[in-house]
Amino acid sequence: MHFPPFYSLFGELGQGTLVQVSPSLVKRRKTHFHNLPCGAAIILGNNGYIWIYPIAEQKEDEGGFVTNFEPVSLSDREVISRLHNCILVLNIHKMLLYDTSVLYCYEASLHYQIKDILKPEIMEEIVLETRQRLINQEG
Repeated sequence: MHFPPFYSLFGELGQGTLVQVSPSLVKRRKTHFHNLPCGAAIILGNNGYIWIYPIAEQKEDEGGFVTNFEPVSLSDREVISRLHNCILVLNIHKMLLYDTSVLYCYEASLHYQIKDILKPEIMEEIVLETRQRLINQEG
């Protein structure tokens, strides 16, 4: 049996950033590719590697994967940076990482500047709000 390499199926990873977390914190799901409503997408690897990248507008005449070499806009970089910091916060506080927890953390962090998200007192507030929303969603 032959398995083609990842890049031949999905293309090379384009513009984005890589975050490494504890593999035990990545929740096993049916799919690990998530387009978030904030304008970015994440790939949650079971090995603890998380790739965050901007969602590109796909043109109708393009088929398959096309590498984008255009500069990433400031607003996309800010979204990616905020998601990066949110994933670090969830990792530091040992919370499971999956699309909903990352999105709730992102929304809780919108009250703060990106550079302040990793301050201990602000991390506590963000994690508290994220946990509360996750509990409310389950119950």
